[in-house]
Amino acid sequence: MIYITGDCHADFSRFLIDKFPIQKEMTKDDYVIICGDFGGIWTFEKENIQETVKAHPISAMEWVSRTLSTIFNPFLVPLYAFVLLFTFTYLNIMPLQYVVFVLSMVVTFTLVAPWLFISLYKWLNKWTMKELSGRKQRFIPYLLMMMSYSTCLILMYRMHFPYYFCSIIVAALLCLFVCTLFNLRWRISIHMAGCGMFIGGLLAYSLLLFFNPVWWLCGFILLAGIQGTARITYHQHTLLEVIIGFLVGMFCGITGILFI
Repeated sequence: MIYITGDCHADFSRFLIDKFPIQKEMTKDDYVIICGDFGGIWTFEKENIQETVKAHPISAMEWVSRTLSTIFNPFLVPLYAFVLLFTFTYLNIMPLQYVVFVLSMVVTFTLVAPWLFISLYKWLNKWTMKELSGRKQRFIPYLLMMMSYSTCLILMYRMHFPYYFCSIIVAALLCLFVCTLFNLRWRISIHMAGCGMFIGGLLAYSLLLFFNPVWWLCGFILLAGIQGTARITYHQHTLLEVIIGFLVGMFCGITGILFI
C-alpha cells in the first residue's frame, strides 16, 4: 500500500497513532510518500529528540493507557495470579524455598522464554515492535507463547503440582489459543483479554477457595474500564474489539480454572 501526504513543515503530528491509525497494520512493504516541504531534522541527536518530545508531550490519558497496558500485559497475568495465591490464601504457609521455585518456574516459561523467542523472531525478520503488532504478524508469536506455556504445564503435571497451579496455566493457554483463532480473521485486544482473564480467574478462585471477591472485582473492573477507554481513545482498538477481547479473557479464565 502507498500513502501520500503533503507539506509537513517539521510538524509530524499527522503521523501519530490517533491521526494515522492504519499504521498499526503497516509493514516494510508499505510506503508513505511526503510531497513538498519535508522540513524535518535528519539527525537523531539527543537535543533533537528532546525537542520532538517537548513539541508533542504525552497526554495524561496516553500515559494511563501505556501504564495499564504494561500492568495488564498478558505475559504478566499468570505471575500475578501465583503471587496473589501465595499472598492472600492459605498457601502463604508454604516454605519460602517452594514459593521461590514455583515463581521462578512461572517467570521462566511465561515471561523469559516467550520474550526471548519473540525477540529472536522479530530480529530474524528485521521488524519493529509496531510491525510485529499487526494482525498477520501476531500468529507466530502466539504460537511461540503457546509452546512455552505448554512446556510449563507439562512440567507442572510431571512434578504433581496442585490443581490450583496448573489451572492458571491452562486458563492462560486457553486464552492464547482462542485469541490466536480470532486473530486469523480479526484483531481483538489481547490486553483486554488479559484484563478479562484476570477478573474471570478471580471469580473462579472465589468459588474454589470460598472468599468474597467484591472489593477486588470493583478495583480490577475499574482498571479494566480505564484500560479499554484509553485503547479506544487512542485508536488502538475499536469498541467491539475491546469488548470481545475482554469477554474472551473472562470466559477463558473461568473455564480454564473451573471446568478443564
